[in-house]
Order: sequence, then structure tokens, then C-alpha cells
Amino acid sequence: MATEIKAPNFPESVAEGTVATWHKKPGDSVERDELLVEIETDKVVLEVVAPEAGTLSDVLVDEDETVESEQLLGKLDAGAAKGGSGKEESGKQEKADDEASGDTSSKAKGGDSKQAGTAKSGGKQHEVKAPSFPESVQEGTVASWNKQVGEAVKRDEVLAEIETDKVVLEVVAPADGALTEIKAEADSQVESEEVLALFTEGAGDADGGDEGRDDKASSAKTDTHGESDDSADENLGGKILAPAARKMVAENDLDVSRLEGTGKGGRILKEDVQKALKDGSAAKSGGEQKKADAAATAKAAPAPVEGQRPEKRVPMSRLRQTVAKRLVEAQQTAAMLTTYNEVDMSAIMALRAEYKERFQKAHDVKLGFMSFFVKAASEALKRFPDVNASIDGKEIVYHGYQDISVAVSTDRGLVVPVLRDTDQMQMADVEKTIGDFGKRARDGKLGIDEMQGGTFTITNGGIFGSLLSTPILNPPQTAILGMHKIQERPMAVDGQVEIRPMMYLAISYDHRMIDGKDAVQFLVAIKELLEDPARLLLNV
Repeated sequence: MATEIKAPNFPESVAEGTVATWHKKPGDSVERDELLVEIETDKVVLEVVAPEAGTLSDVLVDEDETVESEQLLGKLDAGAAKGGSGKEESGKQEKADDEASGDTSSKAKGGDSKQAGTAKSGGKQHEVKAPSFPESVQEGTVASWNKQVGEAVKRDEVLAEIETDKVVLEVVAPADGALTEIKAEADSQVESEEVLALFTEGAGDADGGDEGRDDKASSAKTDTHGESDDSADENLGGKILAPAARKMVAENDLDVSRLEGTGKGGRILKEDVQKALKDGSAAKSGGEQKKADAAATAKAAPAPVEGQRPEKRVPMSRLRQTVAKRLVEAQQTAAMLTTYNEVDMSAIMALRAEYKERFQKAHDVKLGFMSFFVKAASEALKRFPDVNASIDGKEIVYHGYQDISVAVSTDRGLVVPVLRDTDQMQMADVEKTIGDFGKRARDGKLGIDEMQGGTFTITNGGIFGSLLSTPILNPPQTAILGMHKIQERPMAVDGQVEIRPMMYLAISYDHRMIDGKDAVQFLVAIKELLEDPARLLLNV
């Protein structure tokens, strides 16, 4: 009996969706709850899974076609799967063990003499899969393989890193053993739970097998990069680079062999590359640099020109693509307007100077300016609920809490982690959390849930020297506060000219939701709370 496969029940605010990808074709066998098709809406990507085991008999809606809520997508013939789905590992394992013990005509998928030879010295085989991506992440890029075929690894040791448009995900070893085959090479696109490699328990660590492992590693490097082992060593220097560090090395054309790693297992981190750039210790030697410059010039300038006119093309990261898309959407869909004011930072600077040492001793964190702005914004958002609201289609969503997003700049692009319930946070908690966000953002360790659900955003361009700017909204939020550089300027105070540390404030807001009067008064409320910090304690 055929089972109907239908689109999910869309939320009220979603009218229709588009069939993004069919993961199975008619005639393919599937297991219960195995992913069949993905439907992309204007908000999320929805997954449709098999209601039971069987065979996909018919596809009624092709990819890129528009579907409505609960529309019929295809049909599934009930019954036991015929195999080949990649999930019947127990039955396949006996066959794999038999083949590995002496059958030279291995029929395992992707099996060759290299794979079978490694399996002989190992035990149970595993499929190394990409992590299960959240609904908002459709695919990722294999940033790097930290281990090669035949190289011995320990359980939970990092095998590969996958970069998505939000975070970098780590893929770890399921047991002690070694990789027997890499199916998704570096820089290739992968989907959620896609098979990345094959792994064999116990392989790669047999006594007297060092020479064999060296041969396998050499073969793996040749297969992966299409180059000789010497070329791979020259490019990587025999060292492991974090994705952020790898990008900086490529952008600045550094000699990897001169970098010293401070990360786990000698891994080279972004901070190591920054230090090398600062002291110039990783610059290529004269001969290498001339050779690299000549190659860059030859590629960038096909016709002879006077002087050097180098160009370099690098792929835009998935994170930067997403940021660009969201910023353009914000300008196209919102009636965005910006209003400005200025705040005298004298009181906060005096308070900070008086208590910063005691604050750090008591809370083990420095007292910065962001905690004052977060607390002031939290209080102002209570007074002006429209600024704390969001627009969902034709509805306005008023939030009875203050979750403030804080913009953090990384080498991969801008990320915006969220401080939850800021009205209930102490200033020390704000400073600690922001510091933790900044560190993990630079290392690519922020989780998806930590960057979703904010009701208001604060961005601080002043740390880079910006004196005045117009921040862009972070949809679906309706307002964003921009901080800027503190600069001493002559001000009229009680009829006298005094030099005061001043900061320009900017609030960009969606005029569809927020009236100009409310936006101006909201900014004035923040100004007053900052110029007289006692108001934060007295709630006046």
C-alpha cells in the first residue's frame, strides 16, 4: 500500500514554500525517519522525512517548484528497505570483515586496495558523517581535514572542520583507529549528515606499521590535492591550521613553516598569525617572495603594464554571503531612518576610573563601557515597547523581555550573539558574557541558538575609530543602537566652554513600526541614563 508524502503544515505567516532538494529518487529504498526532501520557505528550511521504511515510488513535485501547506509531494511504497541506504551497518559489517580478511574483490562502496589494506589491520568500520545542521543551515563547506588516511587518531579527536554561514562545526573520531577513505575533500560542499569519510577502529596504530602509514599518508595527500607529497608539505608546512588562521595565511601570503602554534596539539590559531604579522616573523624569504609576487602578477595582469598591479581572488565565505544578503534585505524591506544625539561620558568615565580596580578584583573581569550601554538600553526598552518589538508579516510582536544582540566583528564576518534577559543581568555578568562571546566568535565556537532571537541590537564602531555612522537594522528587529568613538570636544556648560569627552549616538529604526517621536525620546532616555548613572540604580 502506498503512503502519501506531504509538505509540512506551514505556520500562519508562511503562505508557500519551494522544493529545494530531493535526497531520494524514485526506486531508492529508504528507512523510517530518513530525510526525503527539503522545503525552503522565506524563514526556514523544513525537512520531510519518511513516515516508514519502504521505496520511493513517485515524485509529484520537482525541485524549484512552489508548494503549499500539506500539499502532496510524492508516494512511498511500504515494506522493508532493499538496502543500499547506508544505514544497515550491522549486516554490511560482517561482509566488510570477511572481505577485509582475505577477499581481494572488495565490494564496499568506494573500496580500493588502499582502503582494504587499512581495514585488514583494523576492526569495526564507521561512516564519518557531517553533523546534523539546524533548520536555518542548508549546507556547509569542509574547511580542513586535520587527519589524513592511515594516520592514527584517538576517540573524540578532531578529524575535520565544517564551516557554515554561522559557525564552524567539528567532526570527531568515533573511536580509536584511523581514516580509511576521505569522500568529501577540503573546500567541497556537504549537506547535513552527509558521509564525509570511512573510519576503521584499531587501524593505523599496529606495531611496525609506521612505514605503511607513511605510504598511505603520502598517497592520501596526492589524491586529495592532486599534487605530490612535497608540494603538500610546502603548502602546509606539516602543521595544522585553524580555518581562521588558514584564511589569514592565504590572504597575507605567509610562510607556514615559520609559524608557531599555541593551540591544542600545536594547532596554529588566528592569534598566532596576528602575532607573526605584527613582528614580521612569518614573511617569506626573498627568493620565495619574488617567486610568489611574480606568479601573482602574471595571473593578475595578462598584458604587460608598468609597475606592479597585483590582484587576488578569494571565495566569499558563507557567513559573509549571509550577512550581505540580510543587510540588503533590511534596506529593501524596511522604512529605515536614523536619528542622532550625543552623550557626555564624563560621569561614566569618572565612575569607571574610581571603581575599575575594585570591580576587577571582585568579579575577575574589567569594567567596560558596554555594560553601561546594555543596562541603559534595557531600561529604555521597558519605557518604549515599540522599539523592543518586531514585525512578522502583517503582525506586530511585542516582547515582554529584553534580549539584546551585540555585534562582534571576526575575520570571517560579523556575528551577532544575544544577551538574554539583560534587565536581570548584573553589570559583571554583562562584561563576562560579552568577553566570552568575543573570544568564541573569533574561534568560530558560537552556537546557532546563541545568535538567534534578539529583540534589539547594539553595535560599537567606536572601537575601530568611527566618529559617526548609520547602522543597518538586524531583521526582524525594528531598531539598532550605534555607539561611536569618545572624543574630547569643547562644549557649552552653564555658560562656560569646557572640554568634555563626548560620544555620538545613532539609532536606526523601522519607520513602519516606530514613530520619529518615540525613536528620539528613546535615544534621549539612553543619553540621560548614561550622563547620570545613578538613574540606573534608582530606576528614574
